[in-house]
Amino acid sequence: MKTNAAGLPGRELLAQRRVLVVGDVMLDRYWYGAVDRISPEAPVPVVRVEREEERLGGAANVALNVKVLGARATLLTVVGQDEPARRLRELLHAQGVETALRDDPKLNTIVKLRVIGRAQQLIRVDFENEPDHEVLGEMLDAFQEQLARHDVVLFSDYGKGGLTHIPRMIELARAAGKPVLIDPKGRDYRRYAGASVITPNRAELAQVTGAWGDEAELLRKVGQLRSDIDVGAVLLTRSEEGMTLFDAEGVTHEPARAREVFDVTGAGDTVIATLAVLLSAGLPLSQAMRLANKAGGIVVGKFGTATVSYEELSA
Repeated sequence: MKTNAAGLPGRELLAQRRVLVVGDVMLDRYWYGAVDRISPEAPVPVVRVEREEERLGGAANVALNVKVLGARATLLTVVGQDEPARRLRELLHAQGVETALRDDPKLNTIVKLRVIGRAQQLIRVDFENEPDHEVLGEMLDAFQEQLARHDVVLFSDYGKGGLTHIPRMIELARAAGKPVLIDPKGRDYRRYAGASVITPNRAELAQVTGAWGDEAELLRKVGQLRSDIDVGAVLLTRSEEGMTLFDAEGVTHEPARAREVFDVTGAGDTVIATLAVLLSAGLPLSQAMRLANKAGGIVVGKFGTATVSYEELSA
């Protein structure tokens, strides 16, 4: 395979690759304003909202990262029949992300509202509930319909209830010979059994394995986890320490590449999306991990949920 000086496959190859993104979506809303005084009602700042912004969040941001990097993305998820769902559809369409959305009239489409004053996040307000199980069953049917058209399957689990049927989906994907990447959540990783790669951060992994005192203990714990749940690889994202890949080849570490950390929101989305795109193009996991690490270093220098382009990753 031909790659450029940065190790990236050509744009033409990436444009032919398709990634199926399945998971919990949300609409990220930002209210920016001036903070000139403290409320007389309570010791809190008063924000005079001057500007509003909406961005794709959760699995929708993952799908957007796939698209911006140059591959084709299809997003499979459940949304409500409400105004935030309408806005998500509009934003996805505008960005060229293909969708296979299922509607749940009882679901409040997840909204994360962030209020920003003086370039700082002052508060975040979440609106959410869990989807109906009947609709989630329809999502499993849609997954089977979409599977054959895609090269890689990526599950973005935010623990919001949208991936109830993930064990069966993994089983179907592996039977079809598709690599399965998972950004995990929660304490029970047995539901991810059979995955090709899982990408926990330090806190998420410690929830499952317990804390570790040194690298040798970490290696033992991850080895036991891989054996227990039968996953091909664990890519541990470690913030300022970079990331470490544990797989059948051994252990590969990449130091952090961030020049300046402005906002870590959505950095995990960028890392796993980059990994999925590069694996779909045929890059080895260790090489894809290095570029995913670089992408993570770029995106934390941006504000809010953001993406990394092919040009930025090539630089």
